[in-house]
Amino acid sequence: MRLRDVPVLRHPCADLLIIQLVGILLYPFLNEQPLGRALFSIFALLVLVLAVFAVRMTPALSWVSGVLGLPVVVLTVWEAIEPGVESVVLWSAVFHAAFYFYTAYALLRYMFDDRVVTTDELYATGATFTVVAWGFAYVYQAVDVVWPNSFTAVGNPLEARAWFEMLYLSVTTMTSLGLSDIVPVRPHARAFVMIEQIAGMLYLGLAVARIMALTVARSTAREERRRTAD
Repeated sequence: MRLRDVPVLRHPCADLLIIQLVGILLYPFLNEQPLGRALFSIFALLVLVLAVFAVRMTPALSWVSGVLGLPVVVLTVWEAIEPGVESVVLWSAVFHAAFYFYTAYALLRYMFDDRVVTTDELYATGATFTVVAWGFAYVYQAVDVVWPNSFTAVGNPLEARAWFEMLYLSVTTMTSLGLSDIVPVRPHARAFVMIEQIAGMLYLGLAVARIMALTVARSTAREERRRTAD
């Protein structure tokens, strides 16, 4: 049986997108419990690895994915065993961000590999967006460890920001809806937020241009075949 014949892998990018969206709804029920978050993170990473292998990556790129994914799993479990250790939280956030950004790169490669827009590539457009948002959430978490109190909020401004709050900030930034009640107050934090704002605008323009170009190319090819047949 081929990998693509497995039902759950028929549209791996759709599976990835659904898992990310369901995760947003489920995460609040974990109440920031280290064990619950660790289990959910490992599960999400396994889905990400599955998606990376399913989008026809080369063996070399798959090797890079494994190298990044292994320390992510180890550090996630370590966080669950010893919560609150800053060095562990920092390196976990760094490797998480690297893994998510690498997955986004793999999905972009997959999207731009063909000359025809497939259903799974359309799902990849949404999955890439959520993966990048997750990556920047971990970047913000790392920034808050290196430069404490980089972010503040309307409620409890002096309290350390939770990862889910960083994800909320990342999603609102990527969607260009403007900053939420969580805002960057230190220069390094603001710099990374600006990078995400630019990345979100560029990605949206790139995705729309790609789909439109392929749609026009397909219509042109269809017209040429019709003229040739006539």
